[in-house]
Amino acid sequence: MTSQSSTSDRFNAIADRITTALGSLQALAGSVILVVVWALTGPIFNFSDTWQLFINTTTTVVTFWMVFVIQNSANRQSKATQLKLDEIIRAIADARNDFIALDQAPEEVLAEREKELKEVANGGGGPSGPSTGSQSAPKDGAPGTTNGTSGHRATPGGTSRRSR
Repeated sequence: MTSQSSTSDRFNAIADRITTALGSLQALAGSVILVVVWALTGPIFNFSDTWQLFINTTTTVVTFWMVFVIQNSANRQSKATQLKLDEIIRAIADARNDFIALDQAPEEVLAEREKELKEVANGGGGPSGPSTGSQSAPKDGAPGTTNGTSGHRATPGGTSRRSR
């Protein structure tokens, strides 16, 4: 299993380096130079089918490979961003934990949450707790009672602490 992991780790590192390198201005300039040189060699090769096939095949193969390399980097960056956001949701006392799993939620749930947040942004209020219902904490902040936000428990001091 270690071999599989280290191979994957090496591929991830290489994919990140390739994605960064080929997303640079120098790479763009190099590709423009390559096409210009190819075009200038047209008269030398009498604009033959082989001459045309060279650039078509080269660009197709490179594009095909780059799809996998770029998708690998994009997937990992997206997952890292999602985990960072999940940690922020988990760490903020008033955040709703049900938002953490939204990336696996059905489209209807996403549309509902989007509508909620637009209402809040437009000053229309909206629910302060999860849509599945919430219980309000007693005014005395008794231990073990929920405070109206998902995953939180009221502590004796009246402050909120996330339950795990």
